[in-house]
Amino acid sequence: MFTWLAEFSGTFSALNVFRYITFRAGGATATALFFVFMFGPWLISLLRVKQGKGQPIRVDGPQSHLAKRGTPTMGGLMILSGIIVSTLLWGNLANAYVWIVLFVTIGFGAIGFYDDYLKVTKQSHKGFSGRSRLAIEAAIAGVACLAIVYVSKGALPPAREFLATSIAIPFFKDLLIDIGLLFVVFGGFVIVASGNAVNLTDGLDGLAIVPVMIAAATFGMIAYLVGNAIFANYLQINFVPGTGELAIICGALIGAGIGFLWFNAPPAQIFMGDTGSLALGGLLGTVAVAVKHEIVLAIVGGLFVLEALSVIIQVASFKLTGKRVFKMAPIHHHFEQLGWTEPQVVIRFWIISVVLALIGLSSLKLR
Repeated sequence: MFTWLAEFSGTFSALNVFRYITFRAGGATATALFFVFMFGPWLISLLRVKQGKGQPIRVDGPQSHLAKRGTPTMGGLMILSGIIVSTLLWGNLANAYVWIVLFVTIGFGAIGFYDDYLKVTKQSHKGFSGRSRLAIEAAIAGVACLAIVYVSKGALPPAREFLATSIAIPFFKDLLIDIGLLFVVFGGFVIVASGNAVNLTDGLDGLAIVPVMIAAATFGMIAYLVGNAIFANYLQINFVPGTGELAIICGALIGAGIGFLWFNAPPAQIFMGDTGSLALGGLLGTVAVAVKHEIVLAIVGGLFVLEALSVIIQVASFKLTGKRVFKMAPIHHHFEQLGWTEPQVVIRFWIISVVLALIGLSSLKLR
């Protein structure tokens, strides 16, 4: 919205700063942070009254978690509201990529909200039907990927239209695999997998939000570089016109995430819930698909991949052999059962996220 102020830069030269993505990304970060700080306490009080007993705590989980009974969930509402308000203020609303990412974010957030609602009202871990949830997520992701392909083809020169349906292999200059319309399936899988992987990671105070912010900062930088012809040419990465604007959304996520962490720091005043984790994972997945760095997301978000794989391995092993590989899944609970304290697990996982982000960023130059 503020981008229209740049039209008056001929009269007031200072307004020219609204043309710059870097300035607006910073503004989006600050606005989202301020918004969450301002309205966070009110939302926490409201949810505490409405939810009563708060999020149900697993009795078969670590005993230390029983002390968290009564903590309200759906904290993702404060994150999403901060992201949406900030993006609408600082983003270029004529950019289709902005609306595609917001579509997935809001759609996944609505699914997560309904799941949280069922859990809180029934005081049970059995929320939304798994199959139904995945089907709706797949539908939303599929529509988003079709839109991304359509927008990308419209922005790319005819000789480069194949990029819209190609998978870029990191650490190689020109290695692209054009899979045609199967890209919609592949991209949809990335988005759905990303949403659910972040969802599985959200099990300890502050565990999910910091790695999400680290990934958002990484992909904010990637989006800016991929959307800039000069930088993309210098780094020999694929230039995708218009994707630079996604740095605004990533900036808004970081600001809202910092604000949320203030209230989610141990002992948490509120939990993110599926409302936030599904939406944020979906957001990251959609940005990765748009900027053609889907495989890099698996590196940068390696912690989320590890959490998801631990659940898959645990379930598969128990069904096939009757034995468990981990003491408890997702894997952060496994380390708790080994004797790590909650802060140890959280901080060490943050460190892993930083290292993985640096490896992911190195793919931009090591080619």
